Amino acid sequence: MASVAEQMASSISFAKFSQATDLKKRLWFTIVALVVFRLLSYVPLPGIDPTALGLLSQQTQGGVLDLFNSFSGGSLKRMSLTALGVTPYITASIVVQLATSLSPTLAAIKKDGESGRKRLNQYTRYGTVGLTIVQGYFIALGLESFGASQGVAAVIEPGIMFRVAAVISLVGGTMFLMWLGEQITSRGIGNGVSLIIMAGIVASMPTTLYNLFEGSRTGSLDLVRLLGIIVAVVFLVLFICFMERAQRRILIQYPKRQTQRGMQADRSHLPLKINTAGVIPPIFASSLLLMPLTITQFAGNYVQGQSGWGDFIITMNQYLQHGSPLYMSLYGAGIIFFSFFYTAVVFNPEETADNLKRHGGFIPGIRPGKNTELYFDYVLTRLTVIGAGYLAIICLLPEYLVSALSIPFYLGGTSLLIVVNVTMDTVTQIQSHLLAHQYGDLIKKAKLKGGRLR
Repeated sequence: MASVAEQMASSISFAKFSQATDLKKRLWFTIVALVVFRLLSYVPLPGIDPTALGLLSQQTQGGVLDLFNSFSGGSLKRMSLTALGVTPYITASIVVQLATSLSPTLAAIKKDGESGRKRLNQYTRYGTVGLTIVQGYFIALGLESFGASQGVAAVIEPGIMFRVAAVISLVGGTMFLMWLGEQITSRGIGNGVSLIIMAGIVASMPTTLYNLFEGSRTGSLDLVRLLGIIVAVVFLVLFICFMERAQRRILIQYPKRQTQRGMQADRSHLPLKINTAGVIPPIFASSLLLMPLTITQFAGNYVQGQSGWGDFIITMNQYLQHGSPLYMSLYGAGIIFFSFFYTAVVFNPEETADNLKRHGGFIPGIRPGKNTELYFDYVLTRLTVIGAGYLAIICLLPEYLVSALSIPFYLGGTSLLIVVNVTMDTVTQIQSHLLAHQYGDLIKKAKLKGGRLR
């Protein structure tokens, strides 16, 4: 049976947007911020030859960096100021969260409340700058050597000045996107970093659709495979929507209290989502995997195969391609690990059990305290196993099919998962703002009626 809040949310119409002034301001701010992000993706790095960049995109097409390019909305292919996107920021946040779980000093800082959160965010920013400098330097090296064998130089004037300018530009672009994501989160709608990633993916979707139908027209993709891809995408979207809304509802009972109908016990439900971690595990796993791959991919254009280090980089690039067993294994292991890790960060069984005990709540048949904590841990572990398996299937199965069917462009389940998940979260937040606005109107009407009665 639907709750009163769910019934009110279902009756909300988008015609109420004109009355929700705060929501309109947040939506417009989010839209303008995403437009700024897209404009920056077309501003090239200083000293780049656009003609040679076309050769670069053809050389790296079909490689693992296609996923990186789709996350950045084509910025990597165009070598813009935002070529690295928010990937260094995500990688730095992973490192800080892992360090917080392992280091007692950082764990104590995390417990300091708002001041501790600000200190950890500052550490994340420092890590973002360091990772961007490392990745940007190897990208500059790779750009300088790219096209040398074909007699075409991607960089107009190679040298130390170009490397310094490229690194500074990439650091500035990444830090600006990080700041923009924080502004969207606080002043707009939805999670800013996730929306920036989704905007990049959505921006590359028209090109993907064009390649899909163009491949069917030219004969490189037969009609059966085309229909199979369309059916698979529709099925994946429906399956993602079903799994993201699936939850395990745990019955919570509170002590009896006196009402007009006699002694009654209050009951409620604690909903535990099957995929508690959401879209974070694929983003974390891909960011952590793409950081060294970016370095090796572009460093492969600079090193020579005669040295041991050069042979190692070239071999690494060969093994970490779409559909390769090593890439699939590392990606799947990362998704499963971050599913359990982020679920442990989001939901604390001990804290939840203590809160229930403090307010007099209990699970029927389970003793409050330690037994309730163990029960929450038992249920959550089994839900996370299902959620991690679901994420691994959604992200890895399309990767395997792209390789097995020899599809000549990137079509990943990770991108589809991010778009569907972030869209659902954003729509839910919009409904929450509309619901709060509707409650505010009801309270105002009740106050006016009360004033007239007096």
